Amino acid sequence: MAKVTSKLQVTIPKTIAEQFDIRPGSDITWVPAGDSIRIVPPGRPRRRLSRGARLELFDEATRRQQERNATHRPSERPSDRGWTRDELYDRGRAR
Repeated sequence: MAKVTSKLQVTIPKTIAEQFDIRPGSDITWVPAGDSIRIVPPGRPRRRLSRGARLELFDEATRRQQERNATHRPSERPSDRGWTRDELYDRGRAR
């Protein structure tokens, strides 16, 4: 985890900088992404999709998930595990 300095500077961890070829003087882009921030390394242009394209991607992902849900069969739970949830919370406590 990186800390923000009083000058609002952030240090990029060395392994990540090496992985994405970020060097001193590289320009990186900070992109708001809902409740988080995306950092786009140099040489990777920010992709701007139209609203229709984003909705189409969302609909495709929804269809794929519905197909997975239709073929997924939940595993049957054993009727008797030999323990109860309450026993887990009491384990190791003095009685």
